[in-house]
Amino acid sequence: MKRRNFLAAMGAAFVAGCSKIGDSELFGSVVDTAESWHRGIHRALGMGRITMAPEFTRADISPFFRGNGSTNVETPEYAEALAGGFAQWQLAVTGLVDNPLSLSMDDIRALPQRTQITRHDCVEGWSAIGEWTGPQLSAILDMAGVEDGANFAIFHCADKLSGADYYESCDMDDARHPQTIVAHLLNGERLPVINGAPLRMRIERQLGYKHPKYLTGIELVSSLEQVGDGKGGYWEDRAGYQWYAGI
Repeated sequence: MKRRNFLAAMGAAFVAGCSKIGDSELFGSVVDTAESWHRGIHRALGMGRITMAPEFTRADISPFFRGNGSTNVETPEYAEALAGGFAQWQLAVTGLVDNPLSLSMDDIRALPQRTQITRHDCVEGWSAIGEWTGPQLSAILDMAGVEDGANFAIFHCADKLSGADYYESCDMDDARHPQTIVAHLLNGERLPVINGAPLRMRIERQLGYKHPKYLTGIELVSSLEQVGDGKGGYWEDRAGYQWYAGI
């Protein structure tokens, strides 16, 4: 837990610093170097084994799990989906896969489920503990068949910020981590809109902005350069957030 808090504090401090220092070629080099160090040391601490984020008991669950960033999707399509209980919602799995998938909510619920009670650490400094349920992303990837050369999973979302599509990503190590799930339940109930209904990613060893909401698609790619501005996520593209935000 001390290591987790230490890395979370380092990540938050680093991101806060990004907004003050500004853009420069030198600073960009420093950011890239620091991020590579962060990712390397975080993985090295596992010493070749799968490291798990701490899990808690139901007694530890926060009384309210706040929403952050987008807390709704202001489109007619989403409003219609919400009114219909997301019965027609589809999760597309595309890119470098042998068998592209289009999974309904019933398909998602029919897969083997993992339930985990974990702490969500926001880069803004707050935390909350919640119980999340959904299939492991690794199981979905196995269904699709991962092609050689797939290095990253891009997560496409229904929400837009400042007119731009929201997206996030992770590498295949985190994509296949046992605690990386496509969550559709929070504390035993269907995911609330403010928390990303009907689907959101839980990538438990990373800060909260790496857990995209309103999930519509998972795309496997060889390079992050193919999506958005090429830095791996909405906030990475626009605010200098670290792409690897491990805690």
